[in-house]
Amino acid sequence: MSLREITVLTDIALITCIVQRGVADTIIQAAREAGAQGATVHFARGMGVRERLGILGVAVEVEKEVIDIVVSKEQVERVFERMYLAGNLDTPGMGIMYITSLEKAATYIPPDVLDKFSSDKDEKTPK
Repeated sequence: MSLREITVLTDIALITCIVQRGVADTIIQAAREAGAQGATVHFARGMGVRERLGILGVAVEVEKEVIDIVVSKEQVERVFERMYLAGNLDTPGMGIMYITSLEKAATYIPPDVLDKFSSDKDEKTPK
């Protein structure tokens, strides 16, 4: 039986962006252009002041898209800014975005990528 190792990532953050349905693709494209590797999108239902003002004051359910992107702490500011601008989040009612610091995460990382990061750390380590 072979031993399996877990590669743990520690210098990472989760960017979560909640927007109106149909806007996620534009935001994800901007995030990828800024260096993000990918995104997870799921749908949610939101309630707020605007939704309560539907016909006859009856609450209107509004579907949202929730975008989750994990990025390195080196990329987080650049990706966050590009997503914010692409989603027009400076316009009232367009959505909200926030960053969550992650303690650790694990996923498959190709050996050549691991080697690159190991050699980069070795070069930066003072001798």
